[in-house]
Amino acid sequence: MLTCVEICAGAGGQALGLDYAGFEHVALVEYESEYCEVLKNNRPDWNVICADVHNFDGTPYKGVDLLAGGVPCPPFSKASKQLGQDDERDLFPEAIRLVKEIRPRAVMLENVRGFLDPKFAEYRKHIMDSISDLGYKVHIKLLNACDYGVPQLRPRVIIIGIRNDIKAEFTYPDEYAQNAPTVGETLKSLMGQNGWNNIDAWVSQANKIAPTIVGGSKKHGGPDLGPVRARKAWAELGVDGSGVANEAPAPDFVGMPKLTKEMIALIQGFPPEWNFGKRKTAACRMIGNAFPPPVAKAVGLEIKRCLENG
Repeated sequence: MLTCVEICAGAGGQALGLDYAGFEHVALVEYESEYCEVLKNNRPDWNVICADVHNFDGTPYKGVDLLAGGVPCPPFSKASKQLGQDDERDLFPEAIRLVKEIRPRAVMLENVRGFLDPKFAEYRKHIMDSISDLGYKVHIKLLNACDYGVPQLRPRVIIIGIRNDIKAEFTYPDEYAQNAPTVGETLKSLMGQNGWNNIDAWVSQANKIAPTIVGGSKKHGGPDLGPVRARKAWAELGVDGSGVANEAPAPDFVGMPKLTKEMIALIQGFPPEWNFGKRKTAACRMIGNAFPPPVAKAVGLEIKRCLENG
């Protein structure tokens, strides 16, 4: 079994995907207590360290196979101020420190599409060069979740570092030949679980993949599906994005249904059994900020192939 240390673990999207790919987590570092509880409740066997990554010492984990992390995206997100390295939430420096301390055989770091913006070219080169200077072959590519079976438009930047002593070449996973399922196909069972009479017509209307699930922040956003533009896209699929429902529509429900947090999690690629707790606002933020497990699994399998053949 290959070993993994993960930072900024969130609610477990990346960790779950890497677990599916065959990586055993020897440590998961997460700062927010609610996220830590979700990780512990869903996987009691995981070594969850609820701490600020600035205070996390990587030296006890020297030599693990993979250091992974979804470092915070607000510094590079268009939904934020895109302050980049000037944003106090930028944790790329800590990730590089941990690469130096742990010397993993591989590195996997995830961020938003905005990280590729021209304004960050110099900082992006600094990050890539820093990893390279520590003895790694570095790769970067934009992957879209819908190309790996996730019913959602969700582009994410994936940086991979493979230690120079690994001779096998890393390649990003091929896009799946089969299209991702539609929102209707994905949610038919959950949306119709209370016997909604209009379920078949709704499935026919919800015949595309979803727009990007938005997580929001502690300061902004409640349990909804994002700003006006996102809600308009949801409305075209027959979904009321102005809030989040507690349960599926009743048999005689008329109008556009809202999604439950369980439905949102399914669109993000989480398995139905993954529990985000009872609070809708917190759950929606966790789900929306997560990395889709199927994408993490696809990338993880390629890292595994590279390491096992190296």
